[in-house]
Amino acid sequence: MNPLTSVKGSLITGFVLAILFAVLAVDGGWNELGLARWLHIIAGITWIGLLYYFNAVQVPALADAAADKGGPGGAGISKYVAPRALLWFRWSAVVTWLTGAWYLLRAGTFVTALSLGLGGESLNAYGLVIGTGVWLGTIMLFNVWVFIWPNQQKILGLKPATDEQKAAARKTALYASRINYILSIPMLLCMAGATHGLPF
Repeated sequence: MNPLTSVKGSLITGFVLAILFAVLAVDGGWNELGLARWLHIIAGITWIGLLYYFNAVQVPALADAAADKGGPGGAGISKYVAPRALLWFRWSAVVTWLTGAWYLLRAGTFVTALSLGLGGESLNAYGLVIGTGVWLGTIMLFNVWVFIWPNQQKILGLKPATDEQKAAARKTALYASRINYILSIPMLLCMAGATHGLPF
């Protein structure tokens, strides 16, 4: 079987290669925190990559397709691309949040993060920065499952909706997605800055 002929084959091959590298290159055995961080990063890249795709590519392209009266329209994207992209989008959001929580729990910093570093006698800078990222990511996860996905189901015809309901759903889904697009920028700053330093 050629792993390049399917998404599943490519993903499995990528994971196998990464695990082989980790086993061969690392001397010292099992590193649960490293595994949690690695899975968190992979899921996060998938989630945020799709968020950026939707906001920077798909939504503007669908608007252009709707305005092009002689063109092919956006039916192909709406029927074939969007449902698949939204599947990966919503579940990578869940995996990102869960693997992040796993990492923080095992590192003993979950409560520090949730309390924004304010749980002790003095401010914990790591807790403030990573906690801000955690709370922004949590808001984004909430938006995905409470506002974006239910409204996209109406827009894509996966749930029955009138034209008026679809128009309202488009607006709600767009605004929730744009909020996530905005929040992703400081969220990524906090996630990287907590351990690698803020750039200013």
